[in-house]
Amino acid sequence: MVASPDIVHRDAEGRFDARLEGHRGELRYVRREVEGRSVMVIPSVVVDRAIEGRGVAGVLTRAALEWAGAEGLHVEPVCPYVDAWMRRHPEFNGLRA
Repeated sequence: MVASPDIVHRDAEGRFDARLEGHRGELRYVRREVEGRSVMVIPSVVVDRAIEGRGVAGVLTRAALEWAGAEGLHVEPVCPYVDAWMRRHPEFNGLRA
């Protein structure tokens, strides 16, 4: 069984952090007002090479999008990974800015 990463939301710093076996992943975001809507712009998600391919980026993305939905934010996935992840998970398409 693969261990799940510990996720911490650091809202003041605009990021979600993941820790797994001493390695880290990070999803960065910026909140903006765009045409009267609150938007979470996600420029990047990065995972240490040692834990690549173990679903850490996906767990970070899901956590960020669930939070955005709970906050009533729309999402602009500038990061190609997050954009592709959202396309594979249509339940989050309603969040797109």
